[in-house]
Amino acid sequence: MSFQPVISGPGLAGWHFLQRTYDAQSAAFNNTPQLDRDTSYFNEKIGNVFTAEALVGDRRLLSVALGAFGLSDDLNNRFFIQKILEDGTGNSDALANRLADNRYKRLSDAFGFGPGEIPKTLSAPRMLEIVDLYKTQSFEVSVGEQDDTMRIALYAQRELESLANDPMSEDAKWFSIMALPPLRKMFETALGLPAAFGQIDIDRQLEIFQDKASSTIGKSTVSQFTDPEALQKLTNLYLARSQIASLNGSFSSGSTALILLQGL
Repeated sequence: MSFQPVISGPGLAGWHFLQRTYDAQSAAFNNTPQLDRDTSYFNEKIGNVFTAEALVGDRRLLSVALGAFGLSDDLNNRFFIQKILEDGTGNSDALANRLADNRYKRLSDAFGFGPGEIPKTLSAPRMLEIVDLYKTQSFEVSVGEQDDTMRIALYAQRELESLANDPMSEDAKWFSIMALPPLRKMFETALGLPAAFGQIDIDRQLEIFQDKASSTIGKSTVSQFTDPEALQKLTNLYLARSQIASLNGSFSSGSTALILLQGL
């Protein structure tokens, strides 16, 4: 029987329980037979894969490759993924560079099948990084099957920490958040932005994200999330607002305000 993560409840209480038990639950999940079979197969075979066509032609390998970047829904889109991989990311007109979702660029970068590149499948350490990421993403997906807000919160803990420490400009960091669907959803929810927000001009979105972050979290920068307190405040707001939305307005305005205060 496969291990199913335990979520004690929705919202902040469930999140605090998941944080306390994360290490033990993640370790138990990583020891499940199916995950072990998938990752062992990938480790055994990936060193002999030198083209995008070969990767997409092996469904088991492709499943791990896509799962590592949160793209499992594209498992049947073989020709699309092959194009993503074969184009690489070196040219501005490469397909991955023209997509709003930055995860495709990360996928293409990870394997190095683009023009003039040396396949990174030759590097065992790089492939082990993909396996580790696959395990992490798989655990998050399993959590998300019970509560998707928890999956997004887990994703944000590692992605935001890495992004906040990146030397790129603050504007570039915000554009990266906008290009990663789980992070975009978290910020839009935590900052109280409407569903149609993503339809306005991208530069205007940047201004609004910065203004809202400044007034809600404390600063307009992404770099502020190197501070665990700032990251926790964002996460709490996201979980609180998500919980309120799931209740479909059944709470009074006073109860809603109480949940938000508890998330600060």
